Amino acid sequence: MSGSSHHPPPGSTPGTEASREPVDGSGLPPGYRFQPDWEVTPGQVKSMLDSGDDFLLIDCRTAQEHGFARIEGACLLPLQELGDRIGELADHAGRKVVVHCHHGGRSLRMAAVLRQQGFADVTSMAGGIDWWAVAVDRATPRY
Repeated sequence: MSGSSHHPPPGSTPGTEASREPVDGSGLPPGYRFQPDWEVTPGQVKSMLDSGDDFLLIDCRTAQEHGFARIEGACLLPLQELGDRIGELADHAGRKVVVHCHHGGRSLRMAAVLRQQGFADVTSMAGGIDWWAVAVDRATPRY
């Protein structure tokens, strides 16, 4: 799969990819303009998973992408299916939700939609599973 259809997250530098840059202590490329109201770092997600925090981790990539690389414990709900499947999330409206995708663009869009639907505590994992593979779990396949 090529990354040509993916857009960089807001605040990132166009033309650069996480896969070519070193990461800083937060698991993000140096200079990444992190948006704390909208994003959590891959390292923060790892800490939340390790400590057993109560949150829902949603993978909003396609089933094909999820089959290639995934974060243990994430539930698959592709962004393009959200309209038809949002009812499946009703029981989680009062819970913390973290959404991830490949690089962070789709997950920011899904986070915005979920907030519009009344989910109060929704964030996107900055840099997506690609930055997760660089900063948290190098065994995660990159594409």
